[in-house]
Amino acid sequence: MTQADDTVQTRWAVLGPGAISRDFVVGLRASRYGVLHAVGSSSPERAASFAAEHGAAASGTYDEILARDDVDAVYVGTVHTTHAELAIRALEAGKAVLCEKPASPTLEEVERILATAERAQRPFLEGFKTRFGPFADALRALVAGGELGPLERVEGAFGFAAPVHEGRLFDRALAGGAILDVGCYPLALAIDLAAAAGQPIDTPDYRAFEAELVSGVDGSASAVIAFGAVTAAIATSIVEDLPRTAVLQFADAEVVLPNAWGSRTESSSTLTVRRGGEEQLIEVPVVQPMAAEADALSLALAEGRLEVPQMPWSHTRAAARVLTDWRAAALAD
Repeated sequence: MTQADDTVQTRWAVLGPGAISRDFVVGLRASRYGVLHAVGSSSPERAASFAAEHGAAASGTYDEILARDDVDAVYVGTVHTTHAELAIRALEAGKAVLCEKPASPTLEEVERILATAERAQRPFLEGFKTRFGPFADALRALVAGGELGPLERVEGAFGFAAPVHEGRLFDRALAGGAILDVGCYPLALAIDLAAAAGQPIDTPDYRAFEAELVSGVDGSASAVIAFGAVTAAIATSIVEDLPRTAVLQFADAEVVLPNAWGSRTESSSTLTVRRGGEEQLIEVPVVQPMAAEADALSLALAEGRLEVPQMPWSHTRAAARVLTDWRAAALAD
């Protein structure tokens, strides 16, 4: 990737002054190219309070912020069901967009976002923080390099026990549930590595879908999906803590990721390669993942690109396709 020089500066607006946006602002402070400039909300009072807390120069309604000429990019940190509307409005206003995952609850809406980005000629990035940094690069290199033999299977889970079964996580009208909230992470890993292995990601073969409804949403779910020759076995929950590990099965080795997802402030840093009865521990540098994804969008904007290589639009489409179908199967049970 061509690196922009240090004179590049992206003036960011945060849309939706909630908890995830606070984490993004922390990441933005560690970024190379970005600075928080404005905050937008459906409540001007909330926007003003968040802006004062985090040192943003401007605040207002969504429309007021999107109309500003001094905003280059926006971070969409609202509930899932509002992502498409806000991303499209921002793109049409000429802003680059980093939208928190999932880009939208349905493939149809994701296609609308991407069509708008193409038409507006502005970058769009779905915010999977796990795609950025040396750890993600090392995994893709292992798969693409072929030294361990062909990748055959990806196993991963992401789940936690929510303290109360209420709020947006358990609100069906807000697209709550485990699949969209955290199940998307092991899915995104499988798509990334299947693509690195040269396998098709746009024609998934659904082997199994299972789910348990809690308060009307998918409280727990699992899926077995084949992307060409790579099988993904993934699980997720918002009512049970699940191991944060992932295992990659190659023809000639096994790779264990003890902390596959990292955190909102640090990327993962270790993996273990098991081959021929021996183990090799690989350690890589840690990055601030939300800073890294912000900088990736800044570079795309500076260099006139619409996509970011760590999370290209084909991967966003592939994830949206599976999430749409997996969730439909879960909610039909």
